[in-house]
Amino acid sequence: MAPYASDDSTTAGEADEQRSGRRKAARYIVPVTVVGVAAATIGLVPALADSGDPDLPKITAQQLIEKIAQSDVQQLSGTVKISTDLGLPNLGGLESGLLSGAGGQGEGGSSADPTAKLTELASGTHTLRVAADGPDRQKLSLLENAAEYSVIHNGKDVWGYDSKSNEVYHGTASGSPERGKDQQPPAMPKDFAEEALKAVDDTTSVTVDGTAQVAGRDAYKLVVEPKQSGSTVGAITVAVDAKTGMPLKFTLTPAGGGPAVVDAGFTKVSFAEPAASTFDFTPPKGAKVTEEKDAGKAPDKASGETPRKAPGKLFDLGEAPKAGNDFGKGPGGHDGMKTIGEGWTAIATFDTGGEGMPSGKAGGEFGGFIDSLGDKVHGKFGSGTVFSTRLVNALVTDDGKVYAGLVTKDALVKAADAGK
Repeated sequence: MAPYASDDSTTAGEADEQRSGRRKAARYIVPVTVVGVAAATIGLVPALADSGDPDLPKITAQQLIEKIAQSDVQQLSGTVKISTDLGLPNLGGLESGLLSGAGGQGEGGSSADPTAKLTELASGTHTLRVAADGPDRQKLSLLENAAEYSVIHNGKDVWGYDSKSNEVYHGTASGSPERGKDQQPPAMPKDFAEEALKAVDDTTSVTVDGTAQVAGRDAYKLVVEPKQSGSTVGAITVAVDAKTGMPLKFTLTPAGGGPAVVDAGFTKVSFAEPAASTFDFTPPKGAKVTEEKDAGKAPDKASGETPRKAPGKLFDLGEAPKAGNDFGKGPGGHDGMKTIGEGWTAIATFDTGGEGMPSGKAGGEFGGFIDSLGDKVHGKFGSGTVFSTRLVNALVTDDGKVYAGLVTKDALVKAADAGK
């Protein structure tokens, strides 16, 4: 199933200097980039329920996981609310700028390009209208203040429309049997749940913790928790529709407490067939239309061009990390990225081949600024700076090595010490 969305119910000089400093400093903020990589190792947590918990037949965790795997919802429409709070530093728009920049602006810099627009879901609270009618027709609409952004997949066509700028982006869906999935937006509870379950191994506790009601539907609560100490992940709760087996809500709360890092769930949902007109789209008069050439086609061997990919998932856990995994070349083509430890306390490490982060007076223009973003630490490895979010921590040593994961600051220091 590939739900897409629908129409369901100081001085000028000082200011310039500050902006310039932020742009330059962005080059050094390795952990924010690492967040994008390490957020690829995420979980999720409790925060469900509308009213009284429904009385449902008993079910085991294994049975509930199988129910999710067997779920084959092809038609739906509804409203999804997604909130994401990684706790990145507020640097006057730097967070949103980096997240947006990670997606790119696409060919011609169109504001309607899904690869750029959907990265906004990685921060803040958003309301989405979604609809799906099999693998060939999906729609997602991101509701904004007095504006709306929509992605529509209808047969071979994929449209992106930004009503604020009146821009349209047009591409072609993949011709593979999985084309519905590869055009899928990274925002549905089902997406998050499937990725979280891929990370389940013997370092994980999986249980059924009662029932809940989500968007008027009776649901079971599946709870995924790390068995290991030292992880920043608290627990993962997935509300699974008792009738269809489709995940309706998913929340991630860090071990340190506080509000959820990720909370995505339906507030309204219907499994009736959406009207065919839901997926119709014609560029409005006067709209700027950008075509995505060769989208979804095989690479042109003569030109050497490679087609652009559809937007990927915001949080892709992949398989549970294993100790010693070698991921090949790290960022910038430096020494291979490897894994220390396994499961929820796995730490990714690589060598930048550089001199680490600028720090203190020795760091010149940016030393003090960088120090204000992280915590200076020392150990057998020497010294370095730990940059923290509410979920992902990253240690950058003064000799250029990086350690990052869903683990505490102390765990990173121990890993760096063990590497000496």
